[in-house]
Amino acid sequence: MKKLLLIDANSLIHRSFHALPPLTSLKGEPINAVYGLSSILLKILRDHNPDYIVAAFDRPEPTFRDAIFTQYKAHRPPTDNLLIPQLHEAHNTFGKFGVKVVEQAGLEADDLVGILAEKFKNSPDMKVVIFSGDKDNLQLVDGDKVVVELLKTGVSKTVVYNESLFLQQYGFSPRQLVDYKALVGDTSDNIPGVRGIGPKGATDLIKEFGTIEKIYEDIELVSKKVLKEKLVASKEMALMSRRLAEIKRDAPLEISLEEIKFNGLNKEIIKEYFTELGFKSLVERL
Repeated sequence: MKKLLLIDANSLIHRSFHALPPLTSLKGEPINAVYGLSSILLKILRDHNPDYIVAAFDRPEPTFRDAIFTQYKAHRPPTDNLLIPQLHEAHNTFGKFGVKVVEQAGLEADDLVGILAEKFKNSPDMKVVIFSGDKDNLQLVDGDKVVVELLKTGVSKTVVYNESLFLQQYGFSPRQLVDYKALVGDTSDNIPGVRGIGPKGATDLIKEFGTIEKIYEDIELVSKKVLKEKLVASKEMALMSRRLAEIKRDAPLEISLEEIKFNGLNKEIIKEYFTELGFKSLVERL
């Protein structure tokens, strides 16, 4: 079976930056996030030996979600000055590894991953593995055909979610994750949800009604008066929250499997790059 590896690059770089202690290159430039990213890449390429591979990046421009809700991610602090140059260098890192980078104004890395997963998951004899540090990607899980390998702690331990494991842990299907978030919100992205509804109440509603739209269609069937009042009062917020939480899968992205074919590591190029940055331990791992 062929394997397509989709990398949510921004989440890995941010995770590396916050998980690893400060580190500078031989030129005195901050480099801990690039070190963490390089270490992760060595591991996942060894573990997965993919036939095709893509790394998706965010762009600095506003996205379609900002147009829907001006406060989307508004509470997040500006990107750390020590991280900004490393985000730029990370594009070069993927190039050294022979990995194609994709980015598109108006879309987040998650959206690009979703578009690519949707585009290629039905290719003959294909398995899609999404590698990320962001649980939002779990909504893309599709049986055993599309799985998400999620960083669990730091930059070393991971857990692989197929549909069976997701159902076991959440109690509803991966596609219903956006309906769940429409109810509980998401503080990390400043998605409001429905005030006063927590994880248990949201899970019970999803199990009973299936989707946020169905909940409002059958609002009179919600038995608890207080719960019904909360839902009615926050209907617009709930429906908007679902739109914010849902990864876009249908935007056009012109790219072929041939363009993302992985031809293996050129160890001489990688060794020269690691030596230039002072990554002695990674040179040894090669």
